[in-house]
Amino acid sequence: METLRDILDAVAAGVFPPADGGTTVVAQPSARDAGVLSFTAHSVVVTDEDPEWVRATLRGVDCDPLAATMHPRFLTALLDQTGRRAETVDAVLVGDPLPGEPPLALTEIEDAGHPRIRYARGRRDEVRAWVADGGVLVMGRGVAGRLEVSVEVAEDARHRGLGRLLVTAARQLATEPLWAQVAPGNARSLRAFQAAGYRPVGAELLLQRKMPVCPSE
Repeated sequence: METLRDILDAVAAGVFPPADGGTTVVAQPSARDAGVLSFTAHSVVVTDEDPEWVRATLRGVDCDPLAATMHPRFLTALLDQTGRRAETVDAVLVGDPLPGEPPLALTEIEDAGHPRIRYARGRRDEVRAWVADGGVLVMGRGVAGRLEVSVEVAEDARHRGLGRLLVTAARQLATEPLWAQVAPGNARSLRAFQAAGYRPVGAELLLQRKMPVCPSE
């Protein structure tokens, strides 16, 4: 049976689910990881709920079937059914590892008090963080164990290309495909990731448990 990690590994390699208008329902790889991933004309619903419930609920959504999995009515029903919460639908990008040294000086830190690092540790495993002059780079294992990156640029360091340098550095620190989730409205961040060679591959909404526990559970 195909797993979520199988699907993600294939997408990172440029092999996407068939653009057939279908929906694949896969089991959660962990108690933490649930949600909906949307690719070109194919969606993946990650849940331990009954697949027949998923399909019946999708059939009841009054919209283009291609849009049903990301329609607010379906997502609300899924949240209610699972007792979870959600934040925003993100654009998803992936970048391959790069050779060479990072293009800026980085210092690895373990400052759990930094908001960006604290946020990552609530959603990822094996979190590592680096600081540069004016920015923070965080990497960790998120959905189905994929390697994910996030960055933060200080207000007084913006508009200088630092975000692009940080996400480029992340590709040089990585030894496997590196994933990024960006709110579609954050055009500045999207441009930085794309300028650094990350490829947009789809969209996703992750369902979070209302009572946080250990990230890997």
